[in-house]
Amino acid sequence: MEVTEVTYATEFTEVFTTKAGAIYQCDNESCWYIDFAGKLARFDYRCLLKLNKAINVIDIEKRLLDSSSPDMEIIFICACDDTYVLTLTQIIAFKELLQGTFVMLELNNIICTRLYRTAV
Repeated sequence: MEVTEVTYATEFTEVFTTKAGAIYQCDNESCWYIDFAGKLARFDYRCLLKLNKAINVIDIEKRLLDSSSPDMEIIFICACDDTYVLTLTQIIAFKELLQGTFVMLELNNIICTRLYRTAV
């Protein structure tokens, strides 16, 4: 039996990038790729929203002021394959990355809505 390797040309569209990482959209697979903390993770939009919510729930200021709380956080999203173990500085960087991504998505939506209104 001969094994044939099938590869697909996956095209990423960069959505937002910081020094700490990047988020890409893949239209071919209808998913998002997050390049952060040394790994490239694949998320569908629903899981991306769950990840954003899980990161934004973390109260950084409270964790910094409380000397008894650990400076690590485990981020696990139900129905998603990836888990992140992040320090507080990584959480801050991840928040920045996710917030920037959702701002870019909202901006894209506003631009498309305005262009569609002027075209019709």
